[in-house]
Formats: sequence, structure tokens, C-alpha cells
Amino acid sequence: MALQEDPYFIPFYRDIGEMVLPDRFTFPFAYEPHPLSIWAVEELQAYLLEQKDFVHNFGLGTKQEGEGLVIGKMFGVLAVLDQKGRVGYLAACSGKLGGQNLHLRLVPPVFDLLDEKGFFLKEEQKLNALNAEIILWEAHPAWGWHSCEWESMQRRFEEELEHLRGKIKEGKKRRKAVRDLEDNHWDEEALATESIREQYALKAMKRRHAALLKNCQDKIEPIRKKIEELKEERKRKSASLQQEIFEQYVFLNGRGESKSLYHIFRNTSVLWPPAGAGECAAPKLLQYAFLKGYKPLCMAEFWWGKSPASEVRLHGRYYPACQSKCAPILGHMLEGIPLEHNPMEENPAEGKELEIIFEDEYLLVVDKPAEFLSVPGKKIKDSVYSRIKMSYPHAKGPLIVHRLDMSTSGLMVLAKDKWIHQQLQKQFIKRQVKKRYIALLEGDLIGEEGIIDLPLRVDLEDRPRQLVCHEYGKAARTLWRVLQRKEGKTWVHFEPITGRTHQLRVHAAHPMGLGSPIVGDDLYGTRAERLFLHAERLELVHPMTREVMVFERPSPFVG
Repeated sequence: MALQEDPYFIPFYRDIGEMVLPDRFTFPFAYEPHPLSIWAVEELQAYLLEQKDFVHNFGLGTKQEGEGLVIGKMFGVLAVLDQKGRVGYLAACSGKLGGQNLHLRLVPPVFDLLDEKGFFLKEEQKLNALNAEIILWEAHPAWGWHSCEWESMQRRFEEELEHLRGKIKEGKKRRKAVRDLEDNHWDEEALATESIREQYALKAMKRRHAALLKNCQDKIEPIRKKIEELKEERKRKSASLQQEIFEQYVFLNGRGESKSLYHIFRNTSVLWPPAGAGECAAPKLLQYAFLKGYKPLCMAEFWWGKSPASEVRLHGRYYPACQSKCAPILGHMLEGIPLEHNPMEENPAEGKELEIIFEDEYLLVVDKPAEFLSVPGKKIKDSVYSRIKMSYPHAKGPLIVHRLDMSTSGLMVLAKDKWIHQQLQKQFIKRQVKKRYIALLEGDLIGEEGIIDLPLRVDLEDRPRQLVCHEYGKAARTLWRVLQRKEGKTWVHFEPITGRTHQLRVHAAHPMGLGSPIVGDDLYGTRAERLFLHAERLELVHPMTREVMVFERPSPFVG
């Protein structure tokens, strides 16, 4: 009997006869897509443009998208070798599409929360019933009336207490004035009695108030107790359900070993899986391949649709796997699979010189090459700091006054002692240091100049990426001015008013900023031979001489 064909195994439309298959699997957190992955992505994107299998509003304005909330999605492809020796690919989407988990051409989730026969929907119904019961009890007329009564009594008591304490204070002040009289003709017993009466009055007021509050609380205590019992039950059931869900997400790895989501995250610093863990495209693809006995060859993930309001996600662009959700899971799943070398473990500064363009006995200014760390990293120690420390072993203090991103080239000032460091840092903190960058942006930028004001914070789920966040972000402002437009790209000057991590990169790429990523930006745009961002001008006041010093270094890339 012939085996049924796998509906999720998609043969390539193109002839791959001359394609050289990769001998090592994609390192998912920093990669250049293999040509096989690129072909698979192109075929999947063509399908997404024409498909009628589901309705989901990606925000692209195509006919099949329908209406409703706009939600862009991350998709992924995994090129595989099946058990018959055929090369094909699998496709997946992160999360749900159109409120559903199961779709043609897209592999199923590791665990389907929406399975009508599964435990999740049944337990969710129980939680919903508890929520409804809590809402009913909180809407009980007696609960609302007595709660308002309690609050009203509390306010009156605080007002009366403040008034009485004022009278006591005035009485104390008056008695002191009487005692301070020089004639010494006052009745000490009467004054003491007056003071005691005032204290009695204060204690009596507190007792009356406590009795009134207790009477009110006694009336609503049965309702309060019932609400607390229901909330506690909901908390227990919710925790139990979450634990059961984590145990249902079981992931295989290249050695055939399995581990649940709970056990994967138990040994990490966060201890508990973040929301959505296990629902990303990469784990889905690998899990399905392992279950079917396919050999993973290479993979790639890309964003499809409108970018979220806070993130920079460009339609159709490739992105690495995320750190918070996917790194622990893929760390387990890829055990036993030969991987491409991790480029983040390579020293990008090897063979590069750190040029000193100014130096005196107090400070120095260097021209940092692109792909050169400002300070030592977790795995790579070579940096501006380590090079200067080696050259100036007797220099005291932190040395580094400010930083540039590893990928950004340009001017950095360093201090040779702690006092100079403090004085320079004060200038940076007070925004007295003037900085100017030159950048090459993708596309023809609209407008000639302006200011970008978008607050930023770190993406806790995918460090070191930054998010635009108006609620919790730190103020970030950038002045920009167009220099020239050439061959579909735009040269600009950036003058950052603030100095947030990745500020210029996010302000350039984000739709609420310029909407044009810096060329070569592997985090917010598309990787190239380098990040085309250079700190070309630095103006500061010398801490010792008080002289205004201006340093300039032309861009190493042609303008």
C-alpha cells in the first residue's frame, strides 16, 4: 500500500538540480538566507499574494485580506530532504491566522489550543464561567452600595480627624502661650485637664469611626469573602491550566530527544515561558520536520504585512529568530544538528586599526571602524576600551565616556583619568556635546529636514532591538537634514539631541520616523557589507583648558 503524500511537504517549482545543498544548517539568530531558502520564500510570498484559503488582514490592501484589525505576521520556510531523497520545503506562520491554527500549506502548531476536542477550550469555558460569576457578585447592589458607604465614611472621618487635630494643635499652642506668661498666674490643673479631654475626644472619635466601619464591613463581608474565594479559585485554575499547556508543548531535537516548554525554560534566567513561546514559525517547522523524519537543510523567516506600531518590521524582509521566545527552544531543538558558524562569536575587529586623531595628557579622540565594539562583549573582549587600556595601562577611571554601536563608525572621546571622565560625562548628560552623523538611507526620502521625536525602550522579548513606546520609553529626539539623493537612496545628516541605544537606526527605519532604514542595518533593515552610519563630527569643551574643540572625520563610504 502506497504511503499517503504529506500535504505540507511542498516540492520546489524550479529545477534545483544544480543547486548546491548546504552541508550545515542555518544559524537562526544571524544568517544570510541560503539560495534554497530564498526560493522557498519567493514561492510562499507568491502564494500569500494570491491565496484564498484564509482571510487575514495584513494591512496590505489586497482583495483577499478582508476587514478587521490589521496584524502583520512572521512567516518561515524550512528546506528539507524527505525520506525518499526529495528536496522540498515546509512553511509556517507565527501564531494564528484569521483566528485559526490549521491552514493549507502551513504546518500545524506544536500544540493546537483551538482543538475542539482538547482540554484547553473546556478549561477556558470554566474560567470564563468563573469570570462571569465574579462580575455578577461585584455587581451585587449591596456590594456597590456598602462599598460607596464605606468610602464616604472614610472620607468624612479623615476630614473630621483633620479638623479635630487642628483644634488640638491650636489648644496646645494656646496652653504653651499661657505657660510662657511671666506673671506665672495660671491653673496648671485646668490646662492639663483640657489636654486630657482633647486626647479623650480624639480616641472617642477613632472608636466611633471603627465601629461604623466594622458595621459596614460586616454587611459586605459575605460578598467580599465570596468574591475573594472565586478569585482565588480562578487563580489556581489559571495556573494549573497554564502549567498543563506548557507540558503539552513538547519539542524534539536533532537527537530525537523531547523536552516540554516548561522544562526548556525552567533552566533559563526567566524560569517561566513568556506569552506566545512555542508559537513562532521556526519551532513549528523543525518540530514537524522531526516528526516526519525529514532532514532540515536551511531556513529563513520574513515579515509579511504592516509593521506593528511599536516595532520596526518591514514587509517582505528577512529577520532572525527572536531571543526571548525562540532562543531557549531552538537551543534544545538544534542539538545534534551541525550548524553554520555563529557570526556573533567572531571578532569583527580583528585586523582593524583604531586610529587616534587627537591626544593630550587628559583625553584622546579615536576614529572607531565599523564592526568594532566600544566596550567588551560577553564573548568578544576586543574593543575600543580594551585596545586603549592596553596602550595606556596607567590611565585611571572608566576611559569610555560614550559609546557607538558596534556597526557604527566614527568619532569617540575617551578620558585618561576619573575627573576628566566625570567632566566630559556631565557635558553629555547636559546635552552640551554636539554630535553629527552621516547616513545613507534606503529610498528617496520625502522632505528636506525636520525633527523626529519617538521615545524608545528595549524590546524585552528580542534584545537588543528597541521599540517605540510612548508609555514607558525614554525621550529620544533627532534632527535630520537631507544632503543629496542619488540612485534611489538618500544621504542625510543626523544630529541626535538625546543619545538612546539604536536611536538613529530606529528613527530612520520606523514608519513614524523617516520610514527609510539605514543601508546595511541588519536589525531594522537589510544586511549589507556594513552599516552606512558614521559619526563624523564631535564638538565639546575641554575640561581643563575650557577650549571649544571640534573634531571631524569624513565618512569612509563615498557620498
